Amino acid sequence: MTRTADELAKYLGATMEGDPQAKVSGVASAGRAGVEDLIYANSEKNHAEATASAARCVIALAGARIPGKTILHTDDPKFAFAKAAEWILAKRAHVPGIHATAIVAPSATVPAGASVGPYAVIEDDVVIGADSRVDAFCFLGRGARVGEKCILHPRVTLYAGAQIGDRVEIHSGAVIGADGFGYVFGEGRHWKFPQIGQVRIGDDVEIGANSCIDRGSLDDTEIGRDVKIDNLVQIAHNVRIGEHSVLAAQVGISGSSAIGKRVMMGGQAGIGDHCTIEDDARVGGQGGVLNGKTIRKGQTVWGTPARPLSKFKEQYACLARLPELAARLRALEREGGKTSPR
Repeated sequence: MTRTADELAKYLGATMEGDPQAKVSGVASAGRAGVEDLIYANSEKNHAEATASAARCVIALAGARIPGKTILHTDDPKFAFAKAAEWILAKRAHVPGIHATAIVAPSATVPAGASVGPYAVIEDDVVIGADSRVDAFCFLGRGARVGEKCILHPRVTLYAGAQIGDRVEIHSGAVIGADGFGYVFGEGRHWKFPQIGQVRIGDDVEIGANSCIDRGSLDDTEIGRDVKIDNLVQIAHNVRIGEHSVLAAQVGISGSSAIGKRVMMGGQAGIGDHCTIEDDARVGGQGGVLNGKTIRKGQTVWGTPARPLSKFKEQYACLARLPELAARLRALEREGGKTSPR
């Protein structure tokens, strides 16, 4: 969708410098941008690249000087760029209706404005919200609920009863509502612990490709509003994740852990069962939180077992010096061996 620089400035609450009628119809990096693409410069070191870019319009910090460009001055260019991109690059419109190859149970509710793609399967008592899109080969189990304006990309699986809020986007291969991994050993074998809870996903959540969110065992698994989950993430039964939290690829969260609001987890972080990660905490990539442990509000931790970042850096620096220290120790031992006992 084509916008003018003036329209963008008003939408972003930015201060404009330059041509108010400069057209913007796309977004790009400075090096790949065309004339009508919007770019951003997050700091002064990016100004030369922005100046050389073909783009006419750039988002930059207040006071930035970028010759020959129409500038939208903001306090946070990267955020403003993302917000502008969502406005300019509207999601592709779906064609409402049910494809002839889809299988839709008579008791399912599919409103006129929704779309169901080829070979999708919609079981009994499923409810799909207005303007939602269910792409090819998706499976929605009995009694599942999908809110309004959702996008289920190809091959998404919702097990029976899964509850999805409004404006949720779920990428290909994700599985929502499979049984949790719970067993009790007795009489010489493993007995499956009941997995009869549900999965409840709040509004504005995005779930990456091939991620799995298990149903609760006796309680529910709950994902709060505006949570963003990367690809290949595993969330076990009874986990609760607070709103605005972000999980990078290959994070694994074990059963019955409670994740607070605005928590950030780096790639391959692992959370043991019955852990508590309080609001605004950060777990670094490959960090490991052992079973039952608590990471306090606002704390940043790294390593396995996870420890405060300052302590991790100190210990890691010592670890890097171990070969040198070992060589010195061996030298001292050799020197000591030459000394005759008294």
